[in-house]
Amino acid sequence: MLIGAMVASMAACGSNGGSSDSNAAKGDTSAAAEEGGASEGGNTLTVWTWDPAFNIPAIKEAGNIYKADHPDFELKVVETLSEDCETKLITAAESGDLSTLPDICLMQDNSYQKFVSIYPEAFVDLTDSGIDFSQFAAGKLSYSTVDGKNYGVPFDNGAVIGAYRTDILEEAGYTIDDLTDIDWNQFIEIAKVVKEKTGKYMLSGQADSPDMIMEMLQSAGASLFDEDGKPAMVGNDALKECISIYQKMVEEGVYYEVNNWDDYISSITGEQVCGTINGNWITATIMGMEDTSGKWAITNMPKLIETPNATNYSNNGGSSWYITSNCKNQDLAIDFLKSTFAGSVELYENILPTTGAIGAYLPAAQSDAYNQPQEFWSNQPIFAKIVDFSSKTPTNNTSPYYYDGRNAIGTQIQNIMQGADVDSAIADAQSEVEFTMGE
Repeated sequence: MLIGAMVASMAACGSNGGSSDSNAAKGDTSAAAEEGGASEGGNTLTVWTWDPAFNIPAIKEAGNIYKADHPDFELKVVETLSEDCETKLITAAESGDLSTLPDICLMQDNSYQKFVSIYPEAFVDLTDSGIDFSQFAAGKLSYSTVDGKNYGVPFDNGAVIGAYRTDILEEAGYTIDDLTDIDWNQFIEIAKVVKEKTGKYMLSGQADSPDMIMEMLQSAGASLFDEDGKPAMVGNDALKECISIYQKMVEEGVYYEVNNWDDYISSITGEQVCGTINGNWITATIMGMEDTSGKWAITNMPKLIETPNATNYSNNGGSSWYITSNCKNQDLAIDFLKSTFAGSVELYENILPTTGAIGAYLPAAQSDAYNQPQEFWSNQPIFAKIVDFSSKTPTNNTSPYYYDGRNAIGTQIQNIMQGADVDSAIADAQSEVEFTMGE
């Protein structure tokens, strides 16, 4: 039952298609690599990852960069869906046979902690590996840190942005500066004017998704869990403030609740809204609206009013690289990650124009590539801004049961929107998570 709950509760945002059509750093992989297990030592590493437009080109470029200084090095990349990575890991760990695991795998940040908590034997502790983890944003790093130990090398940046149509703002009498460094009360007042003068909602989101609530929570370093990873929803004033803000936005008619992800995307591309607040990966969708080039700009998100330590920065999404304990040459795997994703600005510069992958590696923000004005985004250097946002994102308490808590709150928010008592709904959410945890 626990394994089934794990698979069901772990979202796989951003995972794409899944053949095992894979390539090495300099050519096609062997059939053995396509089967998935780790390489047999030597100078070869096998990697599992997904998305042929994003993660796969990034890891291949890392292989090319490392091979330039290590001519005998070979990288075998096996395209594997995020959910398939997780399912295969569960199967291997439960069977007690880890031999089917690769040398390195990419995993979703918000699902990883459940895996390392239940199957710590499957992963290599990188704390004393020589990798300089101080070069990554603390908020991002926290997802791959368990009991003070570092297990992963952060990859893509999930920093939250507010992305808005500057022409719609202008019609309402505002600029992007009016939405910068503000609180949620100020935001709602601006949104009301935008709705009145343009007929556009300010934001939209899935009615059954608590993403906005979770982003608000992290922006103040708050969480659904305490420092021991136990549910801490009851009596959580920050959570109640987030829910209150959400309610107010919907009731004021400035937040458009939609039924599903496709409707959310359509609300943006169909110009029903002025903008969106989400992980910066949403820029790929927005930039598909080529006729709106030059009419968008980004800024930070609003901050909470009553909750202590409130900031204008948060995170939603992202992933990190992990070395499995099945790796036959752990020193090579460590050096590869240390020299590329944890040490090469060149890598992040090279993958930026081809994949749009914005790293969480802080030195990359100082590079020329990251500081180039982007015509689509009103000539803002958005890549450097996003890394800066990431560096300012607070850490918060994480838990192996993050998705269980998230989903329970998502259900109860909709009950609240239909008239349920807030405190009772929150208590029901906590009880559900406690039951799942067996407490």
